[in-house]
Amino acid sequence: MLKWYHIFFIDKEKNCQDGKLRFRVRWGKNIVAFNLGYRVDLSKWSTDTQRCRNNTTHGEKKISASVINREIGRYETAAEKLFYQYDRENINPNKQQFKEDFLKEVRGIEPKKQVEKTFYQIFDDFVKEIGSKNSWMDSTYKKFYTLKNHLINYNDLLNFDNLNEEGLRQFVFYLINKANLRNSSIELSLKFLKWFLKWATNKGYNNVKDFELFKPKFKKAEKKVVFLEWEELMTVYKYTFPKNKIYLEKVRDVFCFCCFTSLRYSDVSNLKWSDVTHNSIQVTTIKTNDTVEIELNDYTKNLLDKYKDFNFPHNTVFPVISNQKMNVYLKEMGKVCKINTPITITYYKGNERIDEVHPKYELLGTHSGRRTFICNALMLGITPEIIMKWTGHNDYKTMKPYIDIADSTKKEAMKLFNKK
Repeated sequence: MLKWYHIFFIDKEKNCQDGKLRFRVRWGKNIVAFNLGYRVDLSKWSTDTQRCRNNTTHGEKKISASVINREIGRYETAAEKLFYQYDRENINPNKQQFKEDFLKEVRGIEPKKQVEKTFYQIFDDFVKEIGSKNSWMDSTYKKFYTLKNHLINYNDLLNFDNLNEEGLRQFVFYLINKANLRNSSIELSLKFLKWFLKWATNKGYNNVKDFELFKPKFKKAEKKVVFLEWEELMTVYKYTFPKNKIYLEKVRDVFCFCCFTSLRYSDVSNLKWSDVTHNSIQVTTIKTNDTVEIELNDYTKNLLDKYKDFNFPHNTVFPVISNQKMNVYLKEMGKVCKINTPITITYYKGNERIDEVHPKYELLGTHSGRRTFICNALMLGITPEIIMKWTGHNDYKTMKPYIDIADSTKKEAMKLFNKK
């Protein structure tokens, strides 16, 4: 005999005195819920009887308890009838079958013939829906498409049942040994995968909830903050490029503007003359939509003056190239300017620790400009509170790595006074 359980309950909402009346049915690992179409006052509901209290009214339309309770009885009777039929015919229904049979029984709704979506079609639906809802940037879409490719390479016929605890463990094994990812990248992949699985669970696609408790521990090293120290920044800022490298001059100028303002490359690329006043620039950042005002200094004024007579598309201040091409040119720029300080990068793949030494120019990217501003501002003695007004940071957590660097550098600088 098929064991099944049911409950009527109020779906509570924050700061509301009432909630939607729902009917939940469970058998085996299957759970299906239905909305009865009524809002019920919490104080007038009996959890013991799972009915509205007698002689009460509910919702804006003041529906009487007797009307709602009759509907509850009708739903209960319909479920009992269906499970009696399933027992008689020796059927163990899946969620979709029960939902279709129940809606036909209780509401007269004939099931629509639908082709069941694959795991990867559902994944695409998630990316489309959440990406639009959260206004994802292209970089976020790219990360999810990368995750999808890893999942396909792991198992191109993947379904939700495969992603139990063992399946998740095997996926991590694949990411370490086949995809050859660093632990930090694996953690990010799992974070995104869990986000998708939670969404799929709420949508009713997924019943396997092992992902909620799946929390493997990864060895990891503190991420290295790559930035130009003041002397290096001045070298780059003042460098005269030879004729065969003159194309790097514009790259240098845009990068230095990031270094002297704290703006991300996306915001400098989008900077328009209408954002610039005599004493400051005011922008609404693309990544976070924060509006920040950054006062001009001698370096930023000089860079703005250099390009004031140019006419770039869309009235932008600086010449714009793609972020990808900019990163390539920045490494070349750093090499030409002999930004050769050796930097040790430590990371883990599984339990294997890997130490790599690179000249600093190989590690330069557009993100290095913002980091250069923050680190040099701290080392110049500007308070974190002031810096955060320029950068748009909302808390010290994101500033802490920079503060730690500034503290250690200042300690080393103080040793210069020990010379005899």
